[in-house]
Amino acid sequence: MQYQSSRGKSGSVSAAQAIVKGIAPDGGLFLPDHIPHLTNQDIEALVGLNYQDRAQYIMKQFLSDFSEEELRSCVEGAYNSENFDNEKIAPLIRLSDSLYVMELWHGPTSAFKDMALQILPRFLTTSLNKTGDDAEIVILVATSGDTGKAALEGFKDVPGTRILVFFPQEGVSQVQKLQMLTQEGNNVYVAGVEGNFDDAQNGVKIIFASDAAAEAMAQRNMKLSSANSINWGRLLPQIVYYVSAYADLLADGTLETGQKINIVVPTGNFGNILAAFYAGRMGVPINRLICASNANNVLTDFIKTGSYDRNRIFEKTLSPSMDILISSNLERLLYEVTDHDSAKVAAWMQELKEKGCYSIDEMSRQAILDLFWADYSSDNETIARIRRVWEQYGYLLDTHTAVAADVYEKYRAATGDDTLTIIASTASPFKFGSSVARSVMDLTGESFGEFELLRKLAEKTGWEIPKGIKNLEQMEIRHSTVTTVADMQKTMLALLR
Repeated sequence: MQYQSSRGKSGSVSAAQAIVKGIAPDGGLFLPDHIPHLTNQDIEALVGLNYQDRAQYIMKQFLSDFSEEELRSCVEGAYNSENFDNEKIAPLIRLSDSLYVMELWHGPTSAFKDMALQILPRFLTTSLNKTGDDAEIVILVATSGDTGKAALEGFKDVPGTRILVFFPQEGVSQVQKLQMLTQEGNNVYVAGVEGNFDDAQNGVKIIFASDAAAEAMAQRNMKLSSANSINWGRLLPQIVYYVSAYADLLADGTLETGQKINIVVPTGNFGNILAAFYAGRMGVPINRLICASNANNVLTDFIKTGSYDRNRIFEKTLSPSMDILISSNLERLLYEVTDHDSAKVAAWMQELKEKGCYSIDEMSRQAILDLFWADYSSDNETIARIRRVWEQYGYLLDTHTAVAADVYEKYRAATGDDTLTIIASTASPFKFGSSVARSVMDLTGESFGEFELLRKLAEKTGWEIPKGIKNLEQMEIRHSTVTTVADMQKTMLALLR
């Protein structure tokens, strides 16, 4: 299988080359030249397999230049009992006959990003061996919170690599910030950015496109790559858990083969729900993909109207990992629904860069509406949904998953659709424990620190604080760099000296 750019001005490359490069030379995103199809029989064959075997089978469809032994090494190195605290890796939790939660946060950083970022470093080192490149690879990341820690944890002390994470200095939770600032590893660097996530992400994109940066890196025998979901090696592992979830429902007799499901995903950068889209393209029977946003509801407006407009107030919310106005992975969806019309996609992306907005054609808009449904949840609605789900099911949601649960209820009210539905749960409730605690406990008139609230939440609910969060407040601060957007490239070169 070969990969090409969504903007059509870069030649085809192998999977290994796409993973090493991260982003295409023309600024586009790499995509496979076709989507492998799984028959109903193929999906049924996955029922008796564990998560690791399912992952190897699905990934092999896309990584044709990886040997069975190489892929098995990647999979077993990522999805094991040392890294994940649940043997199912991405367990399904039944809330009702028609509603399930898929917990994607049993990895080392308690967020769904671990599902991809535990295996991406292994993909990368395997790919480097194939491409014969002897340059040191620098993984450059912009994060709205969870990607940063997961990438740092995945790449720490990986030979031949360094990793630099930029995060919005005041745009992440205290737990997220401490997870990054206390990160160990001889090859890891962290810098806060004075601005929001979109500022940090734009700064990273400018560095990737900078000839001066490339030349300065080359002089050090270094090359840039990405661990954001713009890298196909990040997106592919996310496809796996949607296919696997369907197999789990078949395994316990909840579904019959071919029966359709809905999937609800809280998303800002569009990568997680795009993975569900690709699972559907592969053959998972999907009725609706429900796109859940917070107050930064640019995706809601786009799906409803076909017009994307980031020229709006940036809101700081209780679900900070979704505080995003430029959804990079949407570009891949546009490439698919236009039947790979790279010229059209490139023109829209240029409009976004120059004007901050663009509108797609009616045929493409209808193709999206045929599958996607979208809405958003305010902070007050998010808090109320956490409380309601706890009272109704005894189940604890983080703020991002609560956005998804709230939007799902709006979908049901609007459509009456009772199709079996999976909500993607993207983080442990303890990553955003302050907001969650205030949702399920009466703390009126009382003042507690972040970690004291986590302990009170654990006492109240009987849920355990994940080990990666439990002692975070006592860990040494190892990173203290803060930079402006304008100085991000200078900061990168200074840290990598």
